[in-house]
Amino acid sequence: MSGSDVSGPGVVGTAGGAGAVGADGPVPAGSAGAAGTVVVVGSINVDQVVTVDRLPLPGETLIGSSMTLSPGGKGANQAVAAARRGARTVMIGAVGDDGRADDALPHLRSSGVDVSGVDTVPGPTGLAIVSVGGDSENTIVVVPGANGAVSASFVAGHAGALAAAAVVVLQGEIPVDGIAAAVQHAGGRVVFNLAPVIDVPADVVKAADPLVVNEHEGRLLLAAWGASDSAAASEAEEARVDDESVVASLRAQGVTSVVMTRGAAGAIVSDASGTVLVASPRVAAVDSSGAGDAFVGALAAGLAAGASLLESARDAVRVGAFSVTGVGTQASYPTLEDELPAAAPAAPTEGSADADPADGVTS
Repeated sequence: MSGSDVSGPGVVGTAGGAGAVGADGPVPAGSAGAAGTVVVVGSINVDQVVTVDRLPLPGETLIGSSMTLSPGGKGANQAVAAARRGARTVMIGAVGDDGRADDALPHLRSSGVDVSGVDTVPGPTGLAIVSVGGDSENTIVVVPGANGAVSASFVAGHAGALAAAAVVVLQGEIPVDGIAAAVQHAGGRVVFNLAPVIDVPADVVKAADPLVVNEHEGRLLLAAWGASDSAAASEAEEARVDDESVVASLRAQGVTSVVMTRGAAGAIVSDASGTVLVASPRVAAVDSSGAGDAFVGALAAGLAAGASLLESARDAVRVGAFSVTGVGTQASYPTLEDELPAAAPAAPTEGSADADPADGVTS
């Protein structure tokens, strides 16, 4: 796939459409309406980003062309993305006392995220070591550091903010008991991005509305639940109908709603109203780092504003596509003033006689 005409991994597109209808009339997806606050409980890192012509093979040493330090962490990335799309956003997390907080927090602060829930704990700030190849593909190794302190007791100290939130956003880069405590204290909708895939109790995962996974994460979760055979779970590339089967299986396991991000192929959104394929805009990708987090943050912003899951996803996929056209993670995320990539035509499901070509809805 050429780097000149792609959406990066985890980046998805939209079929467009107007916002949901809230109590006060239409609410555009991604705008900050009368509905409330997004609270993100998650990781805060410093990203060490090395650029190379191509990613190294196992055991291979390459010469990099540049190295930069920038703020990151899936939790912080998603908080910045939500705030830049107009949501009132609160970050709950931890940084270390190693002096790296100034490297980790600037975009949270400049984007208007409330960081009063970010504590300083003994030890190092979380670190992500990112390698970005010339084709925009990347590899990431995360050292948790202070993120390991975001435990159940830590999260319980912020129970009031969680109870008041319209949307609580979680990822897999903090301790499992912290994730479970955030679900317990959440007063609103829980958006759980199970990335990376860690061993989380099934009842915690099933509290998500939606669960957000990419193709590989969805298969890993089903395999962990014993709901797929090992051969299917280990396939590198599957046909689109198989992605839909994974989503359907997750729903059948009791997950209320699922959003699967699928790179340039788009996204699948599934809830009680049906399953919809959302097409991806085509963009010239520069750096795909953090694109999935841009998607999740924008999705949460739309939900907090009162938009439906589908309409929120339609905005979020365009936000994700926008993010890969810039370098880095948080610095590449769009505000409401930025022009997003044009919505792609809707993509109906192949092989579904009941699909509606106008909106990609499957039977």
